[in-house]
Amino acid sequence: MTYTYVLTDDPAPFVRRVTLNRPEKRNALNATLRGEILAALREADADPDVRVTIVRGNGPSFCAGYDLMASGEGYGVDSTEGSFQRSVVDGWISIWDLRKPVIAQIHGHCLAGGSELATGCDLVYTADDAKIGYPAVRFGTPDMQYHAWLVGMRKGMEMMLTGDTISGVEAAQFGFATGSFPADVLEEKVLEKAQRVANIPADVLQINKRTVHRAMDRMGFRDAVRAGTELSALAVHTEGFKAFIESAHGQGLTQALTARDGAFGDGRVLTHDGT
Repeated sequence: MTYTYVLTDDPAPFVRRVTLNRPEKRNALNATLRGEILAALREADADPDVRVTIVRGNGPSFCAGYDLMASGEGYGVDSTEGSFQRSVVDGWISIWDLRKPVIAQIHGHCLAGGSELATGCDLVYTADDAKIGYPAVRFGTPDMQYHAWLVGMRKGMEMMLTGDTISGVEAAQFGFATGSFPADVLEEKVLEKAQRVANIPADVLQINKRTVHRAMDRMGFRDAVRAGTELSALAVHTEGFKAFIESAHGQGLTQALTARDGAFGDGRVLTHDGT
C-alpha cells in the first residue's frame, strides 16, 4: 500500500516499523495520517513475516496531537453528537484488538492525540526527556481519558486539572510507559526489545497479548475510555471551549495557544497542532 504520511520498513527479522512522517507539523494528526497509521498496523498484523510492530515519529517529536487546523473530513464523522470522539477512540482501541504486539517509541512531544495513540499500543518506550501529556485540557476534555488508568488517580487528576506534561522518566515511573532511555539510544533499545518479543512464536504471542488485554477489559478499561467520549462531547458546549475556539478563529491558533499557556509559564510546540 502507498502512504502519504507514513513510512514503513523492516529493521530486523519479524519486526515491522511504522514511522509517522509529517515532521514539519511535528506529526500532528490529520484524518489522512490517522487512517494511514491504522492501515499500516493492520497490514503488518496480516503479514506472516511480522511478529511485532514499532510505531515512531520522524522529526523532532513523536506526535504533537490532533491538527486543529485540519478539517474533520475523513475521520468517519457524521452529525451525531460525539461522532468525532467515538471515531478516534475506536481507532486507537482497535490497536488493542490486533493479533500482534505493537510498540510505541516516543521522543520529543507526545501530546493529546499522540498520547492516545501510545495508549493503544501494547508496550511504550520513551526518551528520558520526552514530554507527555494532554495540554488541551486547558480548554476542553480529552477524547480518550486514560489518565487514572495509566498514571494513577492522584497524578492523573493533576494532569487533567492542569494540563501539565510529564517527562519520559516520570512516564515510566507512573506507569504510562514501559521504560525510558536516553534519547540518543532510544531507537537502539526499542529495536532490542522488539527483537526479544519477536523471539516468541507468533501464535504464542497473540494469545499472551490477549491475556493481558482481557484482564484489563474485566477491570473496565475499555468501557471507561469509551464512556469518556460523552464527557468530551459535552465539553464542546462549555463557555470555556467556545471562548478558545472563538479566540483561535479571531487572532489565530498560535496566539490563542500562547494565551492559553501564558498563566502556566510552560513551554509548548508552536505549530498548528493539538498541544
